[in-house]
Amino acid sequence: MARIGVDVGGTNTDLVLETGAGVFYHKVPTTLKNQSIGVVEGVRRICEMAGIGTSEVETIVHGTTTATNITIEHNGSECGMITSKGFRDILHIGRHKRPHNFSLHFDVPWQSQPLVKRRNRIAVTERIVPPTGEIETALDEQAVRDACALFRKRGIDSVVIGFMFAFLNDAHERRAREIVLEEMPGAYVTLSSEVANVMREYERFSTAAMNSYVGPKTAFYLRDLEARLRDAGVGSKLRIIQSNGGVSTVDACAKRPVRILMSGPAGGVIGGAAEGEMAGTGNVITVDIGGTSADISTIPDNQIKIMNPRDTYVSGHPVLTPMIDLVTIGAGGGSIAYIDEAGGFNVGPRSAGSEPGPACYGRGGTEPTVTDAQIVLGRLDPDMALGGDLELDAELARKAVEEKIAKPLGLSVTDAALGIIKIINNNMALAIRSNSVARGVDPRQFSIMPFGGAGPLHGVALAEAVSAKDVLVPVAPGITAAVGLLKTDLQYEHTEAVVIELNASGEAEHARINAAVETLKGCVADELAADGIAAADQCIEVVAECRYHGQGFELRATMPDGPVTADNVKSITDSFHDQHQMDYGYSYRDAEVELITLRAIGSASSRKIEIPRVQKTDGSSIDRALMFVRTTTFDNGQTLETPRYDRMKLYCGDIVPGPAILIQHNSTTLVPPGYVAETLDYGNTRVRLAGDGQ
Repeated sequence: MARIGVDVGGTNTDLVLETGAGVFYHKVPTTLKNQSIGVVEGVRRICEMAGIGTSEVETIVHGTTTATNITIEHNGSECGMITSKGFRDILHIGRHKRPHNFSLHFDVPWQSQPLVKRRNRIAVTERIVPPTGEIETALDEQAVRDACALFRKRGIDSVVIGFMFAFLNDAHERRAREIVLEEMPGAYVTLSSEVANVMREYERFSTAAMNSYVGPKTAFYLRDLEARLRDAGVGSKLRIIQSNGGVSTVDACAKRPVRILMSGPAGGVIGGAAEGEMAGTGNVITVDIGGTSADISTIPDNQIKIMNPRDTYVSGHPVLTPMIDLVTIGAGGGSIAYIDEAGGFNVGPRSAGSEPGPACYGRGGTEPTVTDAQIVLGRLDPDMALGGDLELDAELARKAVEEKIAKPLGLSVTDAALGIIKIINNNMALAIRSNSVARGVDPRQFSIMPFGGAGPLHGVALAEAVSAKDVLVPVAPGITAAVGLLKTDLQYEHTEAVVIELNASGEAEHARINAAVETLKGCVADELAADGIAAADQCIEVVAECRYHGQGFELRATMPDGPVTADNVKSITDSFHDQHQMDYGYSYRDAEVELITLRAIGSASSRKIEIPRVQKTDGSSIDRALMFVRTTTFDNGQTLETPRYDRMKLYCGDIVPGPAILIQHNSTTLVPPGYVAETLDYGNTRVRLAGDGQ
């Protein structure tokens, strides 16, 4: 049976299909008004390419930016919130942090772009007290009904329920939901204890508010996509990749879309890690450059990192949900170059997207983009984009760069285009350093892995900028994120707050921990079973999230095998000390360690896509792959006659000397003078300095 991975970006929708006949890749433009239209069209086309019917597709794994785009564009649902009396303004106050300490003109996103407007936050009487979660004051049910009446009057149908200390006892939140659904049938309701069952009221409320903010539109998109696929004759299972790299069902993601806020970039990181393994390279820095943004992640020793909860912000709002550790900036092929009011030369973060797209698309765009600059420099051939499927207009690209950049700055068109490339590369290099050097990682020990449609054009320049050892170009760079979707496992997570001082814990505390562990295991096992996973195929891991007494945030520690006892509880604290040493460079082995949260992670392995090996070189000349020769301008200003090679006709072991350009349907790889490109076992490519033996 066939499987399809579909990754939707801001400009293009990428697809990979694995079937008995081989692996097929395809790209279609993203339909921004409704992404599902482009997804269904792409599924149809790639099935036609493979010569199979849509009914033969067993599974579709989808990476979507729907929820992410809602947060960026600030066009989520109008939400109402029911919260504890006296705590109405938690979402406004936050943590009293200034986003930029020394700026007089900073923006506070949770105040300027609130997820729930103050007038829609209604406080009701109730009180649950720590540390036991005992009910001190009963819920005022009439106040909840009155709040619902106000929401109905204002046309609000998405409701957040967040009460103080609900992570210790969620009885009031659950009862409030029952009342809301009685008063407002069909409302989209989020409980803070269900999406983030952890301490810290601000972060918990913010996560719940984000879920309700993006929920209705995201749920509609997922249901609509499911229906359109059925109408197209695709009866396959539809799975969605989550921010943590695992996949889940449509139902689960529709209820908790906060889990898929980083769905799109996650597939790229997983795909990049798999490509590193295929090349025998454990240390890679992935740079996924699409049409709108660049997603950067550092992967040491083939280990994908999960972001620390203190850093999990989306559009300036804290969201307590596991996310793959990555940095996203507005830098892509569609990033617009412009001169600001002060005369400064800028590129991005604003993007031309796919509609109208770069000027060279001929769809009405007049502003110069990175793609236009690449055409001006001869690095992209207008007649070879997407294998000739996308016709580009070189004259429109040149005109845009000349009128908007070259003339205002008194530069030649070539120098203006080089300036655009240098600025965008510098922006990405800074982001790479923030995800590596700033965290104690030495890029000299890593390979830069550029992918996305625009990635391999920038690979060598980025490697030079951060002193990386070489460049690894994936098999299908423009489709790598989609390939990553077929290398993921089904995954669910549940948490429970268990606040205990581990060093001083006794039999009663250990019993609490063990009871919570069993409850959490049962929750994830039930979700996996509901998805058709037999108990024997389920893998459930429990981790302890701990901190030093009074510390701001927790780190994950390993739990012992079997129940926690007086004999093995020290293994938890030792694991925490080790993790603290790794993350921060120091630890306090004699200090008190607090267990704050238990997290159960349930997963089930899925079949991974298998990329076929390419033919080994037979000693013949690489001229078999030569297409034509054209002039190309490189970063040092040299304009050279540069051969173009069909990357699909290169064999394992072939070495292409620079200057050269490797062309394939979904991407283009630039090999500057002084570098060589060596084809590896699976058709992936290592670009290194000429003379550097590997």
